[in-house]
Amino acid sequence: MDILAFLAQGFAVALEPQNLFLAIIGCVIGTLIGALPGLGPVNGVALMIPLSFNFSLSATGALILLVSVYYGCMYGGRISSIVLNIPGDEPAMMTTLDGYPMALQGRGGEALGLSAVASFVGAGVATLGLALFAPLLVQFAIRFGPAEYFALFVLAFATIGGVTGGSLVKSFTAAFLGLLLGSVGIDAVSGVPRYTFGLYELYDGIDFIVALVGLFAISECLIYLEDIRGTNRPTLTIGSAMPGVRSAGRCAPTIARGSLIGFVAGVLPGAGAALGSFLAYMLEKRWVGKSGRFGQGDPRGVAAPEAGNNAAAGGALIPMLSLGIPGSGTTAILLALLLSMNITPGPLLFEQQPEMVWGLVAALVIGNFVLLVLNVPLVSLFAKVLQAPGWFLMPMVMMVAFVGVYSLNNSAFDLYMMLGFGVLGYALRKLEIPTVPVVLGLLLGGQMEFNLRRAMSISGGEWSILWNSGISVGIYLFAVTLIVAGLVYSWLVRARLP
Repeated sequence: MDILAFLAQGFAVALEPQNLFLAIIGCVIGTLIGALPGLGPVNGVALMIPLSFNFSLSATGALILLVSVYYGCMYGGRISSIVLNIPGDEPAMMTTLDGYPMALQGRGGEALGLSAVASFVGAGVATLGLALFAPLLVQFAIRFGPAEYFALFVLAFATIGGVTGGSLVKSFTAAFLGLLLGSVGIDAVSGVPRYTFGLYELYDGIDFIVALVGLFAISECLIYLEDIRGTNRPTLTIGSAMPGVRSAGRCAPTIARGSLIGFVAGVLPGAGAALGSFLAYMLEKRWVGKSGRFGQGDPRGVAAPEAGNNAAAGGALIPMLSLGIPGSGTTAILLALLLSMNITPGPLLFEQQPEMVWGLVAALVIGNFVLLVLNVPLVSLFAKVLQAPGWFLMPMVMMVAFVGVYSLNNSAFDLYMMLGFGVLGYALRKLEIPTVPVVLGLLLGGQMEFNLRRAMSISGGEWSILWNSGISVGIYLFAVTLIVAGLVYSWLVRARLP
């Protein structure tokens, strides 16, 4: 009954005119961004953060806007996967296997409609799970002390390979770089400037938002300048999405299985939507067996990964809100938003600001229905966005980035920092080093160091405090398990490649 009362409070917040408008506009913008190949939810959410500051949104309003953009990007990512055979983001990769063949067979509208319904169900399961399980996880997390929180940060960094889906060596190298960047500024304990090079602008450390926009939005524009093929995009006749809505009934068991698998994958810190999509597709293919035509345009090959990646996207919000550990690259960006507003996610968030948490849950429910309404009748309109020339889209991205970052502090130094991080992000991507771990190191490094110092102060310098409690030991064992699982997952992916 407490949950129902909290949900009623949340809907009262979400249905306020401003918050309702933010949820709707976030869904629209997110779908458009997600449909553009290469941008994806991480870049989309990072690009929208400065705008949330420009309009002086409240913490609740800003979080509702960005999470709506997040969900919209997850919906929109399937459009380019099906229409162009180019995944809008990594989780949409599995959708190309059967979605694009369906489009070539003249069933593109059916594939888009089916994927919209599967995404709706998957996101709905995740939102229900967020309402049910996040408070339970909070009750457990209240028992944590500095040593246990330090173990949680170790767990967060141990799951970096799962977040990025790439080489563990490169992921940990990027995380180490992020930790170095996070140490810039005045030491909170000793008051000594660290790595500021005499620049007073760095005394407060590196601004999260400036780094995010540079690493993701600016580097994406630089990458685009190399790809002249982006201006020559194929066109397809999409048709109506209603056949896909009807076929969703025949794929109901597939959607249900994919949603549950994706949700479990999303709750695990670092697993993320990509793993949820992969597991949902592969397990469904094994479940169906020889009776399926997976890889040749089987509707179940579209329904399973779409339900899985949207359920995982919502599930990743649970560890971020209740423990302060991002479950995916996009939730790391959302964590940056909260920290920049002096809001620390964790157990106390549910007690101190319940209106924000439950308002977010209610907004997710509303946004999910908005996305279904948008993505079924207007699917052809969204697909046409893919035909917009890159010479128009990328300057718009650059303009939003520059205006947004400058308006944060009215500082030209922030623009130079943004460009510097853009070049850094470009270099890292050319070297195939993921940028998300840099963000995690920058975000979590300060709190990790703070909790380590607190724990050592309590113990009088005895390192054994870090593994004296059963909770800490359990977290360390879980971290090791996830690292091993990530290595096995990578091996299985390589084994299936031709």
